[in-house]
Amino acid sequence: ASWDCVWVGKTTLIQKACEALQSSGVSVDGFYTQEVRQGTRRIGFDVVTLSGTRGPLSRVGSQPPPGKSECRVGQYVVDLASFEQLALPVLRNACSTGGPGQRVCVIDEIGKMELFSQPFIQAVRQALSAPGTTVLGTIPTPKGKPLALVEEIRGRRDVAVFSVTKENRNSLLSDIVTCVQSSRT
Repeated sequence: ASWDCVWVGKTTLIQKACEALQSSGVSVDGFYTQEVRQGTRRIGFDVVTLSGTRGPLSRVGSQPPPGKSECRVGQYVVDLASFEQLALPVLRNACSTGGPGQRVCVIDEIGKMELFSQPFIQAVRQALSAPGTTVLGTIPTPKGKPLALVEEIRGRRDVAVFSVTKENRNSLLSDIVTCVQSSRT
């Protein structure tokens, strides 16, 4: 059986895993989320594709675009249009790139903000079932109301979940890279 590696944790770890996979010749595409700070205060999150394109995912207290309903997580207002414009083409590309060899599709993260997007939910499901594609993603640890897609992913038999802590995050890198590489054979 092929193993899709999905783990919980830090963006830095996923970036290091991408670098390790790319340097071993693996085709990697996708996106990660990054904190945006003003001084010491976190004011939101950006989506950053692995090719370096960046756009807003959310900002503190910003208003939704005119005519759009507000998607809010705590103090953050999600910019759904910006997120979908960046994330969806990258996901579709990561899953449809033809040719020999396996691909790794990076999705950091599959969380509350991202799950406001129905097309994103569809794209994640397609990525998880695409032949020749291994998903390396992050999901939040369960707290509060369960997120349906996150629980669906957690319950899949072809998914390996790594719980990342400050104590183990450095030692997990090689386990994650090995898991992804072994899923590609």
